[in-house]
Amino acid sequence: MCFGVPMLSVQPKGKQKGCAGCNRKIKDRYLLKALDKYWHEDCLKCACCDCRLGEVGSTLYTKANLILCRRDYLRLFGTTGNCAACSKLIPAFEMVMRARDNVYHLDCFACQLCNQRFCVGDKFFLKNNMILCQMDYEEGQLNGSFETQVQ
Repeated sequence: MCFGVPMLSVQPKGKQKGCAGCNRKIKDRYLLKALDKYWHEDCLKCACCDCRLGEVGSTLYTKANLILCRRDYLRLFGTTGNCAACSKLIPAFEMVMRARDNVYHLDCFACQLCNQRFCVGDKFFLKNNMILCQMDYEEGQLNGSFETQVQ
């Protein structure tokens, strides 16, 4: 499960909260609230890599009684797949590009004829599950027509 974490909530005046990580009173002015519990900034950590979740971002993941950062959650419980261009494994935590039902490594998301890499917003074409830049697509149109799906 994924949870948002209010980072750096101001400690309310009055009774000090107990830390769910170390069981000591939180005397700091700031504290973290996650999973309906209060934490010192140093105590809310990923169970796998020990990264401080207050520094990583405002989201944590929990499963099997573990508190995890996004990367370790996906590494342990995410699904992997294969890149449509190189057929190599794509780890669950890796960023990907998608075109229709195909998934690609970021480095593999390029024209499969001239290897031109695409930037955000660039037009590309999908022909027989091949990614093509506009120039290679248009050249293919001149040499012989084919059905394609414009992205």
